[in-house]
Amino acid sequence: MTAPLGRMLRHEWRGLVADRTAWLVLGLFGFLVAYAVMNGATWNRTQSRTLDSAAAQADARLAGLRQALDSLPADAPPPGPFGRDPRSPASVGGRDGAQYTVLPPGPLAATAVGQSDLLPQYFQVSMRSRQTFANAQEIENPSNLLEGRFDLAFVIGSLFPLLILALSYNLLSAEREQGTLALVASQPVSLGRHLLAKVLVRGGFITLVAIVVALVSLAAAGVSLTGPGAPARIGLWILVVVSYGALWFAAALAANVVPRSSAANAVLLATVWLAVVVVVPAVLNVVAKTTHPVPSRVELISAMRTASNDASARGAALLAKVYGDHPELAPSESVDAGEFMSRTYAVQDEVDRQIAPVLARFDEQLVRQQQLAERYRFLSPAVVTHAALTDLAGTGAPRYRAWLDQVLGFHQQWQEFFIPRAFRRQWLTPADFDAIPRFRYQAEPDSAVRGRVAVGLLGLAIPTVVLLLLAGNRIRRFEVAG
Repeated sequence: MTAPLGRMLRHEWRGLVADRTAWLVLGLFGFLVAYAVMNGATWNRTQSRTLDSAAAQADARLAGLRQALDSLPADAPPPGPFGRDPRSPASVGGRDGAQYTVLPPGPLAATAVGQSDLLPQYFQVSMRSRQTFANAQEIENPSNLLEGRFDLAFVIGSLFPLLILALSYNLLSAEREQGTLALVASQPVSLGRHLLAKVLVRGGFITLVAIVVALVSLAAAGVSLTGPGAPARIGLWILVVVSYGALWFAAALAANVVPRSSAANAVLLATVWLAVVVVVPAVLNVVAKTTHPVPSRVELISAMRTASNDASARGAALLAKVYGDHPELAPSESVDAGEFMSRTYAVQDEVDRQIAPVLARFDEQLVRQQQLAERYRFLSPAVVTHAALTDLAGTGAPRYRAWLDQVLGFHQQWQEFFIPRAFRRQWLTPADFDAIPRFRYQAEPDSAVRGRVAVGLLGLAIPTVVLLLLAGNRIRRFEVAG
């Protein structure tokens, strides 16, 4: 008669409780999880304050301009081409009323910094060209950007597997070396059930520590766990952590059911961890950049300089061409081909036209790099897990790309509103101020995030099942003594 699984679980739990080394490792892991959450929450609060300040400044500028417009006397002289006048489209659309387009933090932003410390989370949009803002970078210490930030996604993706392997590399090999495995096999206990009890106790406890400490730390850091969209994302986050942990336990099982020493198991599993967590992601990054290299920033700057010099030399002719192609933009009074502001926008339009192929090639190559990385991410469960965790946090590449598309669309709306008025020298009225475009971020549907995370979960489940099947097949031929 085979011993009940419950009794075996209690036996394994008593053994784990008595192991002081295991408690020390678990305590250190819990501290790292809590520290990572607090670190991510601190960064998120800093980002939120910056974004709120930028949005408030933009709203205050427009409100101040509207108030100044309302206070102007009816007989006030028209603004000059360089005047900072609330009636001037060039002034409001180009300098004084420029708007910030902000990417708000996601509900679980504290769990993964992702790209938020590398890529700008806000742009100041004006009548000027796209390259004046879309190619900007955050002002940050390059060493900090190179090292990355210590967040919960890093702890789960890189350190969580190490803890699992530290507690499971010798599940059977240690008892085999000590000679106690033969005694266990002589009892009414199947080897497979004995191994299952060990995995359930260790796996359940380690995973529970990771989840509970993370959730408690998030709540202590002031992160809302019940806000809009948060509960569903937390549930998916737990599924990702459980699936990732199960994969590493399956790898440890597969290593243990082959008769070898504990030292050999440790070396093998450490090598697997190094390959999966470090080597494969680095190789994917190098391959993506080598296969689809983006144009250098030097090339972009050179193209901009050449186009600007050429367009500036032909400023008067370009302005005449604009009025010839778009007579509706011509002002009611006589046209002065040397008028500075109109020439500026004519030259800007020509520069944009000439450098458009370089910008398009840059965007295309960057998208191809990301697509290649996404296509081959299943070679590394660590990459799959990190992508899922950043996606749930709202700091991943898909959300950023969608926001950037919205920013470029808003920039086009802004230019279409102000530039024709600047060409026509059509002064702004209170009604025009009410019609000024405002940026409103449109969040992607939660179903899109769930779909991407589901694909990642499938990418974790398939190798887990394969490893478990291999382990189950090998356990039947396992040599108890050796």
